[in-house]
This record gives sequence, C-alpha cells and structure tokens, in this order.
Amino acid sequence: MLTKLFDFNLNSVTESSLWRSTDYGATYQKLNEKVGAKTILSYLYVSPNNKRKIMLLTDPEVESSLLISSDEGATYQKYRLNFYILSLLFHPEQEDWILAYSHDQKLYSSVEFGRRWQLVHERVAPNRFYWSKMGLDKEPGLIHLETTEALYVTCKLQNCTDANKGKPFPGYIDPNSLVVQDEYVFVQVGSCPVCSVKIIRTDLHVISTDENRVVAAVQEWNQNETYTLYVSDTSGVYYTLALENVVSSMGPEGNVMVDLYEVAGIKGMFLANKKTDNQVKTYITYNRGRDWRLLQAPSKDLRGNSIHCVLPYCSLHLHLHVSANPYTSGNIASRDSVPGIIIASGSIGSELTSSNVSVFITSDAGNTWRQIFDEEYAVLYLDQGGALVAIRHTPLPIRHLWLSFDEGQQWNKYSFTNTPLFVDGVLGEPGEETLIMTIFGHVSHRSEWQLVKIDFRSIFNKRCTEADYQTWHLHNQGEPCLMGVKRIYWKLKPTSRCVMGTMYSVSMTSGPCDCTEADFECDYGYERRSDGKCTPAFWFHPSSVSRSCTTGMTFLNSTGYRKVVSNNCTAGVSVEYTAKRQQCPIQAPKGLHLVTSEGMLTATLGTNVTFLVFLEEGDGARTSITLDFGDGHALTYSNVSSIEDGIKHIYKAVGIYRVTATGENSLGSETALLYLHVTCQLEYIHLSAPFVAVRNKELNLTAVLWPSQVGTVTYIWWIGNNTEPVITLEGSIACMFSREGINTVTVQVSAGNTILQDRKTIAVHEYFRSHLLAFSSNLDDHNPDVAEWRLDVSRVIKNALIQATGVREDQLLVTVLPGLPTTAEFFLLPDKQLTEGKPEKTSLSEFLLSALNQNLVQFTLRPGVQVTVYAAHLSAAPLVDTSENHSGSAMLMLLSVVVVGLAVFVIYKFKR
Repeated sequence: MLTKLFDFNLNSVTESSLWRSTDYGATYQKLNEKVGAKTILSYLYVSPNNKRKIMLLTDPEVESSLLISSDEGATYQKYRLNFYILSLLFHPEQEDWILAYSHDQKLYSSVEFGRRWQLVHERVAPNRFYWSKMGLDKEPGLIHLETTEALYVTCKLQNCTDANKGKPFPGYIDPNSLVVQDEYVFVQVGSCPVCSVKIIRTDLHVISTDENRVVAAVQEWNQNETYTLYVSDTSGVYYTLALENVVSSMGPEGNVMVDLYEVAGIKGMFLANKKTDNQVKTYITYNRGRDWRLLQAPSKDLRGNSIHCVLPYCSLHLHLHVSANPYTSGNIASRDSVPGIIIASGSIGSELTSSNVSVFITSDAGNTWRQIFDEEYAVLYLDQGGALVAIRHTPLPIRHLWLSFDEGQQWNKYSFTNTPLFVDGVLGEPGEETLIMTIFGHVSHRSEWQLVKIDFRSIFNKRCTEADYQTWHLHNQGEPCLMGVKRIYWKLKPTSRCVMGTMYSVSMTSGPCDCTEADFECDYGYERRSDGKCTPAFWFHPSSVSRSCTTGMTFLNSTGYRKVVSNNCTAGVSVEYTAKRQQCPIQAPKGLHLVTSEGMLTATLGTNVTFLVFLEEGDGARTSITLDFGDGHALTYSNVSSIEDGIKHIYKAVGIYRVTATGENSLGSETALLYLHVTCQLEYIHLSAPFVAVRNKELNLTAVLWPSQVGTVTYIWWIGNNTEPVITLEGSIACMFSREGINTVTVQVSAGNTILQDRKTIAVHEYFRSHLLAFSSNLDDHNPDVAEWRLDVSRVIKNALIQATGVREDQLLVTVLPGLPTTAEFFLLPDKQLTEGKPEKTSLSEFLLSALNQNLVQFTLRPGVQVTVYAAHLSAAPLVDTSENHSGSAMLMLLSVVVVGLAVFVIYKFKR
C-alpha cells in the first residue's frame, strides 16, 4: 500500500510511505527504509501476469527512478531513468514486457521489467500505443502506435529501428483515433473516398470486440449527446444498426461514457439507456442487439407494498456507469462467477431519474427484479458471489454493513467499527474469491487513515458440496432458446450458507435450438421495417457485388439477413435466411474512384505520388486500367488487382495536373479524374517598393519569390492604414498614397501550407530630389548584405551628410540598397517652412553633390575603418524632380535602379 502526504500550501506531495501486509491487512510493516528514507514515491504497479513483481515510480520533480521487486514487495532494487514516465502499459501475456510513455512524447520499451529501456518512437500521441493481442504465434512483440503527426505506425519490439517500422495505413488518420482491441485495429479518417455511402460522423467509440464481432457507438451528424450502436460481421468491416439514441455522459477525465453495459457471465446480453421523446429509458437485449425490450418493474417495494407500473408507460430504469476506481463500486455490477445476478441502482417510472434512487437485484438475468435498498448502497460480491456485502453510499460516517447469503432476499446487519467512519473505499485482496475485506476511511476530515480488516470466515458453516447447488435455466420471458441454444447453469441454492472457495468454477450445459427468424439480424445494407422484415436501405443496391468478384467465380448473395454473431442455432429456417452462393455476373465497370494514398490533392515537387484506383462494381480481373498523369505520361494495366499497392509517379514541374483513370472491359468503360496541385516549398519572399513616393502618384509594388515557381500562389496586400487587405493572384500591384508621411506596406504570400510575409515603409512627400551614392571599396569588405546592417549604415551616412553640409535632419532620407558593390540613395526634401509648399529655388542638391565630389563627406564605420562617400556616376542629375520642369522619365529611371538593385541582391543572396 502506497500513501502520500499532499501539502496544499506547496501544491505538491512532500512525503510518501510504503506499507506491506502478509496477513490480509491485520498488521502492516513500513518499508520506507528499504526504498530510501527520503525517497518520494508517486505510483505503484503490480504486474498483471505475475503478482510477485511490483514496480514503484519516484516523484519526477525530485528524481527520475524506479524501484523493482520480484518477491511481492519484500525487497527492492533501484534503477535510474533518463526520462520521466507518465504512464506504463504491461503486455497482456509477457510478464517482463512493458511500454513507458514519457513527458516529452517518447515511447520506450523494456523486456526486463524496467531494468533497461530502449527508445521505440518519438512524437507519440498520448494513450495511443498498444501491444499486439494476437497470441504468441502471431507476433506478440508487435507494437501499434499513433504519432502526433496523425500517422499509424507498427514496430517489432526486438528490432525497432526506422528501417523496420511499418505503416499499415498509407495516409493520415484523424488525431487520437487509433484503437487496437483483440484482433481488430481501428483508425478513423475524415473522408472515405471509396465508400459507396458517405456517413458524416463526429465521434466513434469501440465498445466491445469479443467473439469475432465489433460493437461500436457512432455519434452521427444529427446527434449531440446520444450515440447509435452498430454491430459488425466477423470481419469487423460491415455494420448493421443495433440501437439508436443511446445516451452518453462525460467522464471525470474528459472521456465519453456511453450508457451501454455488457452483462458478465451471459454472452449476448446488454443493457442500454436510450433517449425516447426526451425521456431516458433502460432497455435489455439477449441476442446482441437484435431485439430490445423495457425492464419490468418489481411488483412490490421493499416494505411489501404493491407497485403499480404497467409497460410500456412505466418500467424499471437503471444507472449503467461502471466505476473506474477499483476501491469503489459503480452503479451496476455483475460477475462471470454468478451468471444471472445483476445489482444496479435506478428508479421506477416513465424515465430514468437521479432522485429517489434505490438499489435493485435480479437473480434470473433481468426477467424479474427486486428492490433491496431504498437508498444508494455499494454492493460487493463475496466468495465469488456466494454472499453479498452492502455498504451505504453517504457523506456521513457509518459503522454498519449488511450481509446476504440468499441473493439479496434477506440482509443481516453487522457493525464493523465502534467509531463511525467516513468510508473512502473497500479493498478485497486478492479478489472476490476471498472472505476477507479491508475498509479504509477517516474518523474525521483531519484524522489519519483508518483501516478495518473484516474476516467473514467465522460466519460460514462449511465448504459447499454438490447438495448445495441447483439447476437454473436461462430464459427471456419464458423463452428458453437464447442465441440459438438452451443453457442450464449450476447455481448455489439461496438457502445454502457455505464457502465455494477458489476451486469453484461455473458449470453449464447447453443444447442447440432450431433456427427461427429471431436468430437472424438484418444484413449489411438492409434495415428492419415496422413489419419486422429486412429490406434494402435507400442507399444500398442489392444487385451490386464485390469488386473482387471475377467472372467464372462465385459469391454469396445475401437474403437480407445474417445470423447473429455467436448464435448457435441449427436447421429450422436456416436455409431460408442464409446467403446463397451464386455465379459472378459479367458487369461493366462502375463506381471507379481515383485518390492519392495520402488522401490529399496536393503533392511536393520531386517526390513520389502514389495513386490508388478502386472499382466498386465490375469484373476487376478483366478490367484494364489506364492512368494518365496529366504531364504527358500515362500507364496501362491489364486488371485492377495488379495495382492494389498503388501507382507511383514523380512530377518534374510545378502546376495543376488533370489526372485521369479509365477502367474498361468488353461491356463498357468508366472514368474518374482528380486535379492534383504540385508545389514546392516557398523559401523566401522580398517586397520591392520605392523608399520615397510622391503623394497622389501611382507606384508599383512587386513581390519577388524564391523559388520563382512554387505552384498556386495567393498574394494578400495590406497597404497603409486600410483595414481590409487586397487579394490578388499576381505578384505586383499599383497603389497611391494621398497623405504625406510614413506608410507601411505588407505583403503575405500563401503557397500550399506555407505563408511568408515581407514589410516595407514608404515615405510619402509632395516632391523630392534623389541621388545615388557610392563608397570607397573598403566598405564592401564589411558588408554582410543583411537588412539590419543596411539600416544601421544608412543612419551613419545620414549623420555624415548632415555634419558635412549642414542640411537639416528632416530634409534628408538615406537608404542603403541591397547587393554589392555597396550603393545608397539619398532623398532631399524641401524646407517647407521657407518654401511654403513650393519647390525651393536654392540648389541644395547641387551643394550636396559638390561636397561629395570634393570628398568632404566621410564617416567611420568602426575604429580604423574610414569610408568616403561619392556621388555615383550613374546619375549626376536628379533622378526625381517633381518641380514643374522635371523630366517625365525621371521616375522610370528611379524604379529601374531599384529593380537592378533587387536583381543584384537576389543573385548575390542565393549565390552565397
């Protein structure tokens, strides 16, 4: 037993203690010294295959270690870990095989009960990893897992390398949808391109997979808090409706709990809560959902008073939640060791309620019920169901329990403590076979835990003998044939007070029954009508046959019915309802589907694209398939079966391709197509824009991409203070600004799953002059050609120009252009205070050029590095002059220089 002391002020566990008892809880030994006096333990695990093997995990906030015992907790060995364990999964058969999930989404495995670990896979989805459950002869070391990238991966335990990891499902799956249960593997996908019926669903839960059939709960598009139950054939592929509108609730950990309960000990028996006309009612089935009926309420209450409850207006309704806590009971319980006995809390009336809850019991598998308590009680099975123990569910302290030896007909009251106890839980060790129980709780909310050991052995008279048992016939309202057989059980007589012991096992004899219509359910594609007949659903075409049906071969043609799975009836109407074997007809191809293996309509340039072709109807072996990839290449295959693994193709250019599949045989042809977008990764975007613009003059903005061809691209332009973007399919746009000042332009480029952006600021003025600047060659040696460096150097150049000429700061703008050799451009703005908005008459521009030509403008880049600024020879005259005498080609010249600079930048950038 592991106990932990939680400090609410520190919000952490500050102390733990390990206790061990070898006399069923009469005395306990504290083992803290054996595991380390200061060690804080977080979890205790017992191997499900060998109770002698115990594993303890330390608190990862203190240290990451585990302690292992192989002698039922008497001694321990400590092993350090280099990862934090969040959860463990033991192999269902191999006692030393364990999977461990770490805090950083890595999955580890051990074949030495945790003494050594090896990495299985990274980026594993939480709680989506499983051991193979197919037996020792079918790869017991196979691990199934779902990655955080929504891929289904398998891995062999002893050889778990990247080269040996499998991918059974070729494409992506819905996140957190992988389920492995018994011999079935389930994955959920958002779309089914090859399904003849498109079922829109929001959620799916696998309820049961025993005896080669699947019970699944599906929440369909028109359901909010209810689910529809479906039952599969033996393959787990084809499903038929079992029950609609089964209610659900949210569990304590956010998991969905469907109100369906599988009764232990009797195969095919279920209880379900269904919503009908906004009322929740409990239904029962004895043939795996083939037929359902309401529960008949007891005829008398606990005090012997008559209960007037007439079906279908009034019935018994049960709460069907099973407790996840092993120390407390749920709302309903049944055991394999006592078939036919079900104990549940519920209510009587027109619907299920949470008020006036009582406890009910049935000894004949739900045919008749008796009320045993008029308040909520936890009822536990003792001695494999030979006795029942009841403890009241209450927030108040209690000191009594009740014991029954006659299947709940009579209850004897016993006191288990002198001081009333707040009961936290009940522990039966090693299980329901024993006659010893431990109740643990608190005397007060501030007290230590109190453990009370109860030994029931003294109140039993003897060991059970054959005379203490009687026969019991399983039936449904008097009908003895259930699931095609008559079943007779040996059960303990209610009057016998004896110990069955650990050697007791359920004894049953059975005999087959003649098949009736009740032994058959509607086959896949068929629905039961009001008259009880199974007829085709609106979406199903009975004439369609399997696409693998080949001319000259045979197939099973359904009658609309199939025998309920695990039903063992014989003869009777079996021939009439069983599918008939017929010759495969010759059919023209119909229902041709073309998809990519990933289920996507996009592909990456230079990578293999796998196309899958499916045929719903037609002779697949005699139907040739031609696949035209849309890029001038095509392939033809003689039959559909030869391309089951798909057709691979590599595209060598980006673009949108029309891919066509054509299926053809002697009776006709069918065509399917898709449009595939082939793209490559967008790596870089540069927004080309002038640094200074003239107010109310149109200017061009250009987005330059690398690579230049990446496929279908969308451009989103955010210009100035506009609250809505401009969206184009072209990489350039014209715009103008009506106000002077600094304006920001942002362009976002969307290509495939990538969105990149670049941003530029544009100074808008009424008029200006501009000139190009050149520098002494030593500046190029220090030019890394990055935006941050260019911005810093432009500030230095501006200060140098101001110091050399005395030009005011607000009259001068300087920007360093991308690329080498290093060049810059300065923009001279007029002094509006002197010119009152008109072009200045004095030639500041010529004065600046004169200072540059006389080498009067210099600056220090860093200590020891002096740089001289020159007027560039590309243009001695103003590039832009917005006075009345300016040249019309001046603006074009400025834009040309900007484009040249951009080209130099792009070439230099990617050459580096």
